[in-house]
Amino acid sequence: MTRLRAAAVGAWEFLAGDDWVTAIGVLLALGVTGLVSEGSEAWFVMPLAVGLLLTLSIWREARKHDQA
Repeated sequence: MTRLRAAAVGAWEFLAGDDWVTAIGVLLALGVTGLVSEGSEAWFVMPLAVGLLLTLSIWREARKHDQA
């Protein structure tokens, strides 16, 4: 059981790293892209998601440094 837990923790650290919010946002954006692509072109979803997630990430980091 210890090896399985270590593998799960290692996978989480590799995928999420320091910013789990962005990792979840990317997964959601991929899901939305899949849903949108069913009926139309979906090329615009990921650029929008990247812009929003990058802005959110920078805003959260700036807030952390302002409070310190």
